[in-house]
Amino acid sequence: MTNPTTEIAIVNNTGSSQAYAYVTGLDLNQNNAPLFMESDGKTVYRPASPSEPQSELAADIAIPLGAAGATTSVTIPQIAGGRIWFSVGATQLTFLLNPGPAVVEPSVTNAKDPNYNLPWGFCEFTYNQQQLFVNISYVDFVSPLPIALQLTNTSGAVQTVQGLPKGGLDTVCDGLVQQNAADGAGWDKLVVKGPDGANLRALSPNSGRVADATLFDGYFDAYVDQVWSKYASADLTINTQASWGNVTGRVDNDLLTFANVGTFAKPSAGDIFSCSTGPFGGYPDQATADEMGALGARIAAAFNRSTLLTNDQQPDGEKVASYYTASPTNHYARVCHAANLDGRGYAFPYDDVVPDGDAGPDQAGTVFDADPQLLTVTVGGPSGSSDGGGETGKKPDAGNGDKDKGKKTKTPASGSGFLDTLKSWLGALKKLLHIK
Repeated sequence: MTNPTTEIAIVNNTGSSQAYAYVTGLDLNQNNAPLFMESDGKTVYRPASPSEPQSELAADIAIPLGAAGATTSVTIPQIAGGRIWFSVGATQLTFLLNPGPAVVEPSVTNAKDPNYNLPWGFCEFTYNQQQLFVNISYVDFVSPLPIALQLTNTSGAVQTVQGLPKGGLDTVCDGLVQQNAADGAGWDKLVVKGPDGANLRALSPNSGRVADATLFDGYFDAYVDQVWSKYASADLTINTQASWGNVTGRVDNDLLTFANVGTFAKPSAGDIFSCSTGPFGGYPDQATADEMGALGARIAAAFNRSTLLTNDQQPDGEKVASYYTASPTNHYARVCHAANLDGRGYAFPYDDVVPDGDAGPDQAGTVFDADPQLLTVTVGGPSGSSDGGGETGKKPDAGNGDKDKGKKTKTPASGSGFLDTLKSWLGALKKLLHIK
């Protein structure tokens, strides 16, 4: 069992003395009430429900990170669906409250959001009685502020995620522009410029489709048709990596059918990028919903990585070197992984799917331990290089998905703070219980 609180050291590697951190989440020991850490990094602020939507907070939650190179200590209680947000510049991030209370978080898809033109990013975490689990995420977008993680446990074992180098966003944006020059699919439309004309962020395909719902329409259609044709006369075996074991399906009447479990219709590009709509959306049969979720996670991951035509045993037998090598594929995910110093970081919601027995560092960019001593989060690019090895601890079940998937990636156009918070809680609860 973990301690009631844990320590986080935040290293300001942005080169600016106007850097800030903000900690948000749901208080596991207070009925999952929304909480913030106040500017001292120690005091917990649990906001009351406001009488009006879009109400201001009653506490200062911007934690100053001090001079360039400084380290700031933050102490957090047990939190689900947590995020550590970062911003640089004189204008701090704006968080608002709706009745509930429900937190209205910064948005990269709403151009009217007060934070839209600011440079900001976040990493995600859950700290419960079992472990501290932290990841960097590109599920929604790539930030101009690189984030690196180092988790040391009480035995001195160290895990790291190196993240992007300084200037990594420009590398990602250049890669997207180059890919669009090659195939004309619209990858360049994912690049967002700031008021000064510089790269402000790179949106994921799912986030990019919020502004333009036609973006990537039909992109995967030919590939999906090939997959359906292949498995009309051959078995597709999915290792659910849970109590259901291996489950075999075939296409029947234009549906990918798993006998006595359920069926999947052909997914669109939007379904594949989101991993949570169309055939990967809600599963109505409660008796098989969890098993369908496990199947859907692994099928969606294989579609994003474009490996279904070459491997009929998913995800077993998968090799990182084979990801994104077929066409079409999720080039946003490919470019993100290539730009990261160790190739790691959630690039789509089920980027945590790995083969059984895989001993290498996961693609998802996670660190986790049941006995955490100190989490060090470096913003602005890692201070030094690392091989990213030394992974320790009990790895969560693959296919749980990025915690953010339960928030904006499921319904990216949602403007309801209450719904966003509810989805955040559900996503965090799934991660906590290892529900697939």
